[in-house]
Amino acid sequence: MAKRGYHHGNLRQALVDAALELITEKGPTGFTLSEAAKQAGVTPAAVYRHFEGREDLIAEAAMQGYEIFADVMQYAYESGQPSALAAFEATGRAYLAFARKHPGHYIAMFESGISVNRTPELAALSTRARSVLERAANDLSQHIPPEKRPPASMFSAHIWALSHGVVELFARNSPGTTAPFPPEELLETGIGVYLRGLGLIEPDQ
Repeated sequence: MAKRGYHHGNLRQALVDAALELITEKGPTGFTLSEAAKQAGVTPAAVYRHFEGREDLIAEAAMQGYEIFADVMQYAYESGQPSALAAFEATGRAYLAFARKHPGHYIAMFESGISVNRTPELAALSTRARSVLERAANDLSQHIPPEKRPPASMFSAHIWALSHGVVELFARNSPGTTAPFPPEELLETGIGVYLRGLGLIEPDQ
């Protein structure tokens, strides 16, 4: 692969971009800092001016991913307004769309073993992303009688888990796993079953 050029001052981002390509191609533990340096067109020693090691580089990729992810989720939430149902469903679809469009970021965020509590900045961005889905869940849960209403955090965690499961099992081509239906359809119908169970949509919808 050809070396990438970079201008003075953006070597750090060139290294992150190189790492994202390598993460997508080889996984978070399948490359070395030397490979990232080579792909960015610099010497291995130059990497250490910006990152302490591979985990530090992957953590930066994850942090940038969470920032993009939070923006994508926020946009989806706003696109569904003023319908609480449409906003909620849009955030579920946005999760799958993000994983498809930003595989390197997604892997760094969710499959690298990097803790979201590694740095305060990473923790804050992760919380911001989760809070969008929780806000959408809270809006929708207001349509459930109080005595039957699950906590918004539980509501959003269920959908997050469903979205994540569809992505991991069927949208990222897990070895040996064949999707019985398109991932989008699996997610859409899964959310529909969940919402019908809560009485938020009619049984025939």
